[in-house]
Amino acid sequence: MANDPFALFDAWFAEARASEPNDPDAMALATADAEGRPSVRMVLLKGHGPDGFVFYTNLDSRKGGELAANPHVALLFHWKSQRRQVRIEGAIGAIGEEEADAYFASRGRASKLGAWASDQSRPLADRATFEARFAEVEQRFEGQDVPRPPRWSGFRVTPERIEFWNDRAHRLHERRLFTRSGEGWSEGMLYP
Repeated sequence: MANDPFALFDAWFAEARASEPNDPDAMALATADAEGRPSVRMVLLKGHGPDGFVFYTNLDSRKGGELAANPHVALLFHWKSQRRQVRIEGAIGAIGEEEADAYFASRGRASKLGAWASDQSRPLADRATFEARFAEVEQRFEGQDVPRPPRWSGFRVTPERIEFWNDRAHRLHERRLFTRSGEGWSEGMLYP
């Protein structure tokens, strides 16, 4: 048994990047609003390490509102080609302005413009409306750098539990659970 879930995650993630045909960094993010009503969607992992797992979003989106109302989330990586899953549960915290600015600066220009043009999760009359907004933003920032919108930033999930699920024949799967214990981790097994 290993005692470092982040080293195990790094190894599995490297294998997924080598073999998963699409988006090995895609993860399901489960949130709940203040009343406990759940919601789940796919987001992309943009950083990870012993301090947690990072993703970015529009703070005014539905997920942004749910994160503000309830800071407890769950993540799920499902690497079908590897027949593996990693489940993560923990609390979120906002990342710093400098980190958000640095990541935003690394994005492609069209993605930056899209962040300005989109009122993520809000009703949209038709696709042409969004395309017109994108064209307006494109013209507004023509010939200049596109700054990070004030409503766009990132979150870091600080895990309390990390489960590694490995498919086995006859549904006799292997499940390893790491639970935060003070500054370290305890590890155990779960029945399939």
